[in-house]
Amino acid sequence: MKKKFIIICFMVASLFSNCQYPIRKPIVQGTFYPASATELKKEIESWYKAYQPTKYITPIRAIIVPHAGYVYSGAIAARAYAQIEPGAKYKNVFLIGRSHQGYFSGASLYTSGAFANALGEVEVNDDICKKLLQHKIFDHPSYYHDNEHSLEVQLPFLQLRLAPDFKIVPILIGTENTIILDEIATILKQYYEPENLFVISTDLSHYPSYKDAIISDSLTVEAILSGDPKKFQTTVNYIETSGKYPNLSTAACGAAAVYVLLKIIENEPCAIKKIYTANSGDISGDHSRVVGYASLIVVPSDKNTNIQTKSTDTEFTLTDEEKKFLKDLAFKSIKYGLTYHSFPKVDIPDWPGLHTNCGVFVTINKRGKLRGCIGTFRQDRPLWQNVMEMAQSAAFSDPRFPPLSFDELNEIDIEISVLTPLKKINSIDEIQLGKHGIYIKKGMNSGTFLPQVATDTGWTLEEFLGHCARDKAGIGYYGWKDPDAEIYIYEAIVF
Repeated sequence: MKKKFIIICFMVASLFSNCQYPIRKPIVQGTFYPASATELKKEIESWYKAYQPTKYITPIRAIIVPHAGYVYSGAIAARAYAQIEPGAKYKNVFLIGRSHQGYFSGASLYTSGAFANALGEVEVNDDICKKLLQHKIFDHPSYYHDNEHSLEVQLPFLQLRLAPDFKIVPILIGTENTIILDEIATILKQYYEPENLFVISTDLSHYPSYKDAIISDSLTVEAILSGDPKKFQTTVNYIETSGKYPNLSTAACGAAAVYVLLKIIENEPCAIKKIYTANSGDISGDHSRVVGYASLIVVPSDKNTNIQTKSTDTEFTLTDEEKKFLKDLAFKSIKYGLTYHSFPKVDIPDWPGLHTNCGVFVTINKRGKLRGCIGTFRQDRPLWQNVMEMAQSAAFSDPRFPPLSFDELNEIDIEISVLTPLKKINSIDEIQLGKHGIYIKKGMNSGTFLPQVATDTGWTLEEFLGHCARDKAGIGYYGWKDPDAEIYIYEAIVF
């Protein structure tokens, strides 16, 4: 009788334990990644060895990685994970992806238990999940996780890189509604701390040609690097609706998850770095229909990290394609103006950067010497329009030079400086020579120097300010020190 009682108690305890600790079994193990622990470990560690950086940047706060089968995107994802120092200690990893299983107006959590694979189990932080569930926006069924691969494929990379005591918070987003995404980001922002790692799971373009994928993925990645969630959303919408990329079904299947991250870090001092981009055509050789992949990392801002810092002052970036178009547009405007004394009619692509309202300077050099330079800070019309007007102004209206002639047309080079919005400063210590242009204003007088002027002349900071105040604003060499003088800074994308 006693033996029977013990057996019954054991069975009840086992059942109770199983109820309290549900295991989410792998669904793509053996297809997306190896089912053998030995093989899986060997493959990932070979990537880590191959992509180990010369110097680790710590702490990495977030990464953006793809989630296709390892044969296609494993090496790309590994490049981002390899930037994390081996054995790095994180309390929690927030795994965030866009559900491939359905649409719903919020986020779904896998709230307790563990995710399992050949390498073992990774425990869910049920305390954090319970707190998140207090917000209705997270209270959606956990069954969306049952057949979802986008979070599962990230676990082996984490298990073989981090200290083993981390827990996970698995989150699947079911909407692209930015109002809802903003709310999700606001709630999650409290957990954006150095002790936690955010892993954003997304592939990029789906099913365009190889050539189109390179263009569209470049636009998407540039938008991510801007750190601006609004620009990212606008870029994704443009790519998906422009009709310029046949067979494209999405610019990024996890765009909602990326948007949430960008919203979380929007006002944080951080830097976003692109690690690698590729697409399935690089592996399969089939260039007719591909899927794009990228890996990126987010780290705290630090002048010693030698990576471009996301600046809240900079509202946009430009792709190489947009830069080339603007240079061609400037030259075409000058050539057309010589003949017809008006602006050419040009089909302007729907590329986001061209339609951003921002100022610009156009500089014309002839045989290495200045031949004209005119600019505007106007931010009430698109960049392409400002470039056309400033190109003709630099060619024909710079009072320092006679109007450009036909004979000179083949002897000129054009430099374009696209300006970020002006920022008023309270101390000249905020000015970084070579990075910031300056705009000095006193009453009706004003003048500016582009960032490259300081580099070209070798001036000190006070010389930079003095020459601008005297030679450009006309308020005297030390006029910038006057209490009534206002100093603004800006940055320039120069090409």
